[in-house]
Amino acid sequence: MKIGLIREMKTPPDKRVPLVPEQCKQLMEKYPSLEVVAQSSDVRCFSDDDYKKEGIRVVDDVSDCDVLMGVKEVPKDKLIHEKTYFFFSHTIKKQPYNKDLLREVLKRNIRLIDYEVLTDKKGFRLIGFGHFAGLVGAYNALLTYGKRYNRFNLKPANQCYDLKELKMELGKVKLPSVKIAVTGNGRVANGVVEILETAGIKRLAVDDYLSGKVFNGPVYVQLEPGDYNKHKGGKEFDLMHFFKYPEEYENNFKRFIPHTDILISAAYWDPKAPVLFENDDMRSEDFRIRVIADITCDIKGSIPSTIRACTIAEPVYDYDPWSEEEKPPFSDEKYITVMAVDTLPGELPVDASREFGEQLINGVLPHLLSSDEDEIIERATIAKNGRLTEYFEYLRDYVEQG
Repeated sequence: MKIGLIREMKTPPDKRVPLVPEQCKQLMEKYPSLEVVAQSSDVRCFSDDDYKKEGIRVVDDVSDCDVLMGVKEVPKDKLIHEKTYFFFSHTIKKQPYNKDLLREVLKRNIRLIDYEVLTDKKGFRLIGFGHFAGLVGAYNALLTYGKRYNRFNLKPANQCYDLKELKMELGKVKLPSVKIAVTGNGRVANGVVEILETAGIKRLAVDDYLSGKVFNGPVYVQLEPGDYNKHKGGKEFDLMHFFKYPEEYENNFKRFIPHTDILISAAYWDPKAPVLFENDDMRSEDFRIRVIADITCDIKGSIPSTIRACTIAEPVYDYDPWSEEEKPPFSDEKYITVMAVDTLPGELPVDASREFGEQLINGVLPHLLSSDEDEIIERATIAKNGRLTEYFEYLRDYVEQG
């Protein structure tokens, strides 16, 4: 088998890679019949020379590779017919902006394997940049608050050499007695908590957070799905039932709104699940939240102020709940400042790529390079031979509608 690491061609370009140079070398030593090549690129965080130094061939043309691996979506006109691709396609929620991409995948008989749906037999994700999305997303939340209220200035995450330097920057954080709500308990949320703890922010239980007590210094609460969703029929919250039947649940987040200054959204959201709040809620006098870091970045999803994805260079905008329009960042106290970047791990590309590559080598590639007895690759295959697979048949109306 021949694997090609393709250059990232989405605009703005992403510097991350699925495998760092030493990992490519490690793979070829472990699997003598495997060759890994890197498509020449001037944007990735590891240079062509970095790969060459590890004995990895750098090529311009990857059309002779069996498997092509990238990070972000491949522009549809750059897709090569009848190849196997690995990348984050952002199609499984029927995202309208990638409908044409999936159509082209089917048209070109491409086997598309999406990192986002690589799971074990219990349905838990095997791979992702979530940890680093959480780390950078929480850092950006603090940076945004500091800028909005002129309290402190942090170096942008992408200007930090690595995670170690980023954490050293947190020593500059001087917060008043603000309250921070974090949604989720997965990889992303764990990254968020790591940053908040490093910044010396005290953790509270849900009851203490909602108690109305005044705390001497900043505090945060980590909310699990059962804290902000409840069954419509009054049944006890069941996590697995919620995952399977999210439409049977309703919002229970509104009780946190009057107690929260900063919201960090770090939980996966199913379009059939309740939203966190509506625009009407944002117009209420009880709506205390003034900074929202939407790490999940679901456009017009669980948070109505997430109306577009920002860039690493310009990560924030203000949102006017009354006109429901975007405004210039930090332009009026009555607006909510939103940080919604869909490439957060790209701000620490070297560290994020190395962790991702380890997950790929340990949890995924053995199933690609030998037998896939647990159907890990099969379950993550969205399209094959010009058709949607049985696991993704629900996308048929998405690709067929006008």
